[in-house]
Amino acid sequence: MSRTDSLPEVTGPYKYIRKLQYHEASRQWFAVLFVLLVSWLGQPQAELLYAGLVLIVIGEAIRVWASGHVKKNKVLATDGPYAYVRHPLYVGNILLIAGFSLASALWWSPILMLALLLFYYPAAISYEDSKLHDYFGEQWENWSRNIHALIPSFRHRAGSTSSQWSLKQSLMQNGEPVIVVYLIWCFYLLYAKIA
Repeated sequence: MSRTDSLPEVTGPYKYIRKLQYHEASRQWFAVLFVLLVSWLGQPQAELLYAGLVLIVIGEAIRVWASGHVKKNKVLATDGPYAYVRHPLYVGNILLIAGFSLASALWWSPILMLALLLFYYPAAISYEDSKLHDYFGEQWENWSRNIHALIPSFRHRAGSTSSQWSLKQSLMQNGEPVIVVYLIWCFYLLYAKIA
């Protein structure tokens, strides 16, 4: 079943564009390729490299924190980072991509980054919200009422921020060790150019 099956029928080229927007694997692979491209072609400057590193570390920390709380359609995650934002894994991804874009110091990388984010993330958020609403109904409605998709809400908090975080879940279910090794290698490609 395609993620676009429940959407209104469209024809022409937009049918294929929309399929690509909602295709999860292509969104992930384009992000992986973006990071590799800007790392390979980057022309880093020390200040931008280290500012980018801060965003990268924060982004991956958010991903590790979120992946240790997500229950993958079994239980609605409203604790940990999900107490502040509905899609913390996406927030982490966006910070990672922004960090590599900044660290690369390529004039065109923010333009490409923005194009990728605008192409994929509205569709991904719409799909995930719809799916979670279907699974959890009123519970999702109550949780999402004051919790924004990508901008953390510190005024309204959903669940506990100190609940059980699972290292095993974070490391095994989402493949975070592989992601971390890849990010370190890509950052090294940039760092080696100024070292």
